[in-house]
Amino acid sequence: MGQNRWVIITVTLNAALDLTYRVPALLPHASHRVLEVVERPGGKGLNVARVLAALGHPVTVTGFAGGPAGDEVRRRLAAGSYDGRLTDALVPIAGHTRRTVGVVDAGNGGATQLNEPGPTVTPAEWNALLGVYRELLTGGSADAVALCGSLPPGVPVGAYAELIREARAAGVYVLLDAEGPPLRRGLAARPDLIKPNADELAGLTGFAEPVRAARDARRRGARAVAASLGAEGMLVMAEEEIGWRAAPPVLLTGNPTGAGDSAVAGLLSGVAEGLPWPERLTRAVALSAATVLAPAAGEYDRAAYADLLPRIEVVPATS
Repeated sequence: MGQNRWVIITVTLNAALDLTYRVPALLPHASHRVLEVVERPGGKGLNVARVLAALGHPVTVTGFAGGPAGDEVRRRLAAGSYDGRLTDALVPIAGHTRRTVGVVDAGNGGATQLNEPGPTVTPAEWNALLGVYRELLTGGSADAVALCGSLPPGVPVGAYAELIREARAAGVYVLLDAEGPPLRRGLAARPDLIKPNADELAGLTGFAEPVRAARDARRRGARAVAASLGAEGMLVMAEEEIGWRAAPPVLLTGNPTGAGDSAVAGLLSGVAEGLPWPERLTRAVALSAATVLAPAAGEYDRAAYADLLPRIEVVPATS
């Protein structure tokens, strides 16, 4: 593996064209005048990739793209200001890439998210994705892979477990950010890191207390667990059952969409740079908080990030 310039793959099986509408106030059963429209490539893995590229890390994106929305996602990826750090290896499909719509209330900063289910993927298309993925893993340039988000119809529920096994066989560090049965099945394949939120972690383990739940998730197969705790920041439970917590120094209001994806980018960039766990956690929490202040997922407020980073305190995690 590369020591200083890791190449990271992100896998987004259910990519999206993200639309963010900002309205003066969001009211049910009412017409709304939209103040601003932001359109970006979306889906968790693409959001992670865009933040990684902004942080200066080479990243290759794969997954599925099809139809007008898929064409627009690829066009925007190509037109993005990533200085050649982002490579498109998305697999074309006959179905149409979904759209996601976020409506942000300008008055209180709250966001309402509407997510389409995604296109139906055929067995042949899934096999094509596996071929591209294996080539990326074994081509000699991949050091880490992030498997992120929901599965579109037609993709096997054990898809992430299969992708994790392929990565581990190739000696590539693998992070899983999923929920429900795909997370449960993927965990058994022993990923290096999982990144659930508090509800997903509780659903996986049956324990509401985050430290206990994270320890249980490690026993089930994860080498390390980084759990998003919303306004309370993030918990990491790593090797030797050592854990840390960190939270933003102030409560920030804004659009939280994509904050968890920025945290994943922070964790992966920290791994790539060889940072110890407390520094990875600090970066992840600062990026996540700075994303709340950005206009759309896959972006972060750089000034806020620079301000927050030295102010985040990491403390030992105890149950």
